Amino acid sequence: MGFISESTIKEVTAKADILNIVGEYVRLEKRGGNYWGLCPFHNEKTPSFSVNPEKNMYYCFGCHQGGGAVNFIMEMEKISYPEAVESIAKRSGIEIIYENQNAPRDDARKRNQEDLEELYRRTAGSFHHILMESPEGQKALRYIVSRGIEKEMIEKFNLGYAPRDRNWLFHFLTKKGYSEDFLKTSGLFSKNNPRISFYTDRLMFPIANKEGKTVAFGGRLLDGDGPKYINSAESDIYKKRETLFAIHLAIPEIRKTKEVYIAEGYLDVIALHQAGITNAAAPLGTAFTDEQARLLRRWAEKVYLIFDNDEAGLNAAVKAILTCRNNALSCFVVNLRGNPENLSESAAAASKAKDPADILKQDGPEALQKSVKYITTDFEYLLNRSRSLFDLASSDGKAEAAAFLFPFLETIDSEIARDAAIETIADRFLIERSAVKYDFGNRNMPKRTSAKETASNSSGPIRINEELYLLIAVFIHNDFYKKFRSTLSIEEVEDPRAKEIFIALEEWYRNDSMGFDDLLARIENEELKRFILEKSASGVFSVNPAQIISDGIKRMKVRRLERRSKEIDILLRSAKNDVSGNDVENGLMTEKIHINDELLRLKEMNE
Repeated sequence: MGFISESTIKEVTAKADILNIVGEYVRLEKRGGNYWGLCPFHNEKTPSFSVNPEKNMYYCFGCHQGGGAVNFIMEMEKISYPEAVESIAKRSGIEIIYENQNAPRDDARKRNQEDLEELYRRTAGSFHHILMESPEGQKALRYIVSRGIEKEMIEKFNLGYAPRDRNWLFHFLTKKGYSEDFLKTSGLFSKNNPRISFYTDRLMFPIANKEGKTVAFGGRLLDGDGPKYINSAESDIYKKRETLFAIHLAIPEIRKTKEVYIAEGYLDVIALHQAGITNAAAPLGTAFTDEQARLLRRWAEKVYLIFDNDEAGLNAAVKAILTCRNNALSCFVVNLRGNPENLSESAAAASKAKDPADILKQDGPEALQKSVKYITTDFEYLLNRSRSLFDLASSDGKAEAAAFLFPFLETIDSEIARDAAIETIADRFLIERSAVKYDFGNRNMPKRTSAKETASNSSGPIRINEELYLLIAVFIHNDFYKKFRSTLSIEEVEDPRAKEIFIALEEWYRNDSMGFDDLLARIENEELKRFILEKSASGVFSVNPAQIISDGIKRMKVRRLERRSKEIDILLRSAKNDVSGNDVENGLMTEKIHINDELLRLKEMNE
């Protein structure tokens, strides 16, 4: 199909009616020049969400989310940029044109992906048949049954068995018409010997994408030497950071409940599904990733973590909490032992805890259903984890314990909520609230930084100045940029944030881009992006923007000329002490006269 054409994107961004689009999700009322409603991105009782139809943008003064129509659909539907463009185009009756510049290469890659998907489908089916029907698969089947897994789950997850004969799979697939060259690239065979299967004498767990197509395998060793589990290598159809085991089976219940359980292993997920907890999935040999969290955000709002209580599991839970928070997912930790207070115990004691698969085997599905109801908030979990890691009897230990929680505090957007969390930390660790707040505020500060360096640090709080005021005005009213760039150069701008805006505008202009979303995406500094959105939504630049920009340019030019005039005064004093400086002095005087004339002209224009 190819990429959506630039002409289509421009037409969509030009014609998208943000008022109608947002109105499908939010009840809006007109107040002044903007429309207001309850924010769809966070819970609130008083409307702080505004839509500006003139600028085709939205902004929430509560959670600080904002952008254009495409960005709104991306956030609401949890879909990609191309999907959002397609959605708006269909709503607006705009024909979607796709570019096929790389059609031959793209078609070949698509065919290869389809061939791989068909290969994995057939292989999974064959492994499943061997497990269920072949005498060779009985050992693996007995193992599964011994874990309390019912036949219905074996069928649902399409479990299988890879034979002990390392050459069996190659001979089987070549008889089905697959070429040796294609099988070499399939990821199913050894790189050193492409006829030897990667999986032998293992219980097989097919891994499917969100559409339910098998794209990889996980294999569990039943006996003998070797790693307990091995997973497929990445391929054109499988990226482990973007895939979750059983996600295709979990999506319906996740959509319904807006909740998802994240467990550690294949058997844990199967056990949860057998207990009726069908909104369960698992990462694939890696920590829970940002890509997996963004995938879940399409359907889920809450994540329940079920990780082992050994040291690795405890650390994985901490990372997963931050991943959830950084991707706007509420997070809770399940304590299968039934007492959240035990979370702070040592890893030695925690290692006795059961996982979902063990609970299913020993106590049955009803016991597992009850176990997952024991939950603690992510913050409470981290507080207990911090208490177990550091010596709170010493001042250094208290400082380390508080610092352990700073990454979590960074994920909290609300100042009120963050202050409440800081107060809780201070109370739990018996330290002063002001001390926690001070250390948190200086967490990224170099230990030996002068006050002067701190004041000039561009990563500090944003304070408006002439340059930033002007560039934000141009950013918001970007139709003035063509004229603006011909009157002012980036070399004349000193403020680093104003420069970032200038660069974003120039890149946007040179690429002949359209739309507020595309321009906003070019601002990398998230704090600056929020600052721009807030100022835009406040309406401070809405009255006579042409005059605001014109006056801003004049002020910057006046300031630059006045600065140069002072430099010339200094140079003239030096030239007078230099007997050979007549030519230099004459040149400086000529420039000084020119500057004075230009300053007079600019000041007269302002009168």
